[in-house]
Amino acid sequence: MSLAFLFPGQGSQAVGMGVELAEAFAAAREVFEEVDDALGQKLAKLMREGPEDQLTLTENAQPALMAVSLAVMRTLEREFGVGVEKAAFVAGHSLGEYSALAAAGALSVSDTARLLKLRGQAMQRAVPVGEGAMASLIGPKTDVELAEKAAAAGSALGVCVVANDNNQGNVVISGAKAAVDKAIEEAKALGARAIPLNVSAPFHCPLMQPAADEMAAALAEARIVQPRAPVVANVTARPTLDPEEIRRLLVEQVTGRVRWRESVTWLATEGGVTRFAEAGAGKVLSGMAKRIAPDAEATPLNAPADLEAFAKSL
Repeated sequence: MSLAFLFPGQGSQAVGMGVELAEAFAAAREVFEEVDDALGQKLAKLMREGPEDQLTLTENAQPALMAVSLAVMRTLEREFGVGVEKAAFVAGHSLGEYSALAAAGALSVSDTARLLKLRGQAMQRAVPVGEGAMASLIGPKTDVELAEKAAAAGSALGVCVVANDNNQGNVVISGAKAAVDKAIEEAKALGARAIPLNVSAPFHCPLMQPAADEMAAALAEARIVQPRAPVVANVTARPTLDPEEIRRLLVEQVTGRVRWRESVTWLATEGGVTRFAEAGAGKVLSGMAKRIAPDAEATPLNAPADLEAFAKSL
């Protein structure tokens, strides 16, 4: 049975995430302390107690989600003897790609926390609040082709692109607010439901170029080594082990499309993956994996009991 670890992205955060892990395992507490020390803030306390509006801020949510994912992975290795080498591949959704890289040893946990804090701040700075928007297009008729048609209609009024190709029936568009509003009208006319997303900036679109420039400068200084498992990149939907390619793709990812459907499809077909394990908060990616690759097994690893059962099943 070929395994891939998946790492969730923004939207999976919730007050209380990681608390059970920290209470049960010293390895998890160690990760949270490392992240707090790296950032010079009490992020673990914010994750544990809230308030939710502070945890949801992009600059906090991104390192916090990574911290929970790495707490899961370190606990699996230390307590249950399940290292990342058990996986044929790792992959993460948007910020989750950083978690995947840290889990595979390409980046240190401390460097990943600092990079994600900066990434969140840079994304927020790139576009003034209210000038950008994102919307989720959903429904049985929704696919990337429909979303591209809707985005093309919106482009008459400004930047509007497909940001996340999540799975059949769930595609996200991003761009200037007026353009996204126009794209929503077009998507509804094409038979999709459209839900404006409560986000602070239009992620994964060309308006994020200032953030990409900031990340290029930061990543140029970051130490990246060959990961212990191939990482399937968001922007290519293909695996890589090359540190310089990883560096380049992380910059491209800021403005580029998250090709999640293509990534999971590649893993399940070309990669031969039959089992997906979602390491971290929530179970969004597990649900997506089951929709994209229905013959594969998909397991969320959130609570101590999840980790124990998963380790026994290998």
